[in-house]
Amino acid sequence: MLQRLRDFFTPPPPPKLPAVPDGRRYYAIGDIHGRLDLYEVLIGAIENEIAVAPALDHRIVLLGDLVDRGTDSAGVVERTRTWQQARNVRVLAGNHEEMFLAAFEKPEALRHFIKHGGYETLLSYGFTRRQLSDMPLEAIFEALPQVVSQATRDYIAGFETMIRAGDYVFVHAGIDPARPLAEQTRGDLLWIRERFLRHEGPLEKVVVHGHTIFSHVMDCGNRIGIDTGAFRSGVLTALVLEGDQRRILQARAGEDGTAQVFHGDRAQ
Repeated sequence: MLQRLRDFFTPPPPPKLPAVPDGRRYYAIGDIHGRLDLYEVLIGAIENEIAVAPALDHRIVLLGDLVDRGTDSAGVVERTRTWQQARNVRVLAGNHEEMFLAAFEKPEALRHFIKHGGYETLLSYGFTRRQLSDMPLEAIFEALPQVVSQATRDYIAGFETMIRAGDYVFVHAGIDPARPLAEQTRGDLLWIRERFLRHEGPLEKVVVHGHTIFSHVMDCGNRIGIDTGAFRSGVLTALVLEGDQRRILQARAGEDGTAQVFHGDRAQ
């Protein structure tokens, strides 16, 4: 009887926090969108942390949308390729990578790409403003494969759509809450918005995503949105996961054009 009373009045244990596998540290980096300046600063901060804890298994995940809108998409793509030679860096495809690749298939897809941030990407690969202003769309389309190499296109085409890590899953846009992870479509993983963002119930894993811009990291329990709009806000965010702990790294552009890194348990 006494044991039953003790059981009745003893509070239940706290719920288990989501975690990544022991011995690993994950850095999930939100949508870069051509901001090579912020990306370089964030890479430097991550490399400094790796040097302090070399025994850990460090894994970096880019959540897609490396290209468009910012000034140096070509530089971001090449810097990522270089970083992969030294670190475990995996890259998710974003909807802007999909639009970029589609631009090589037909002129109308190129028109759509240019309208949604691809203009800056084409400049970063060597087109001039005068060329993009004076050349007919069909001429730009014909020149595009000579300006952006097949090797670069193949590299971007090889970006992943989903990465799992313990109790977390990394995707670009989100997931369809009505489908298990194994049955998600590429279209939803790269493009979904409202059906995912409005969902309030539990999901199979905590979803770490970009695609939708927030003024700060949006931790909703079942999902964590880390796209802080680097191309316009000057704030590029990384979510750091280790065990059941979370923290934030941010590269922020100052008024003088320089960028600094900020550390914290949450975004400012």
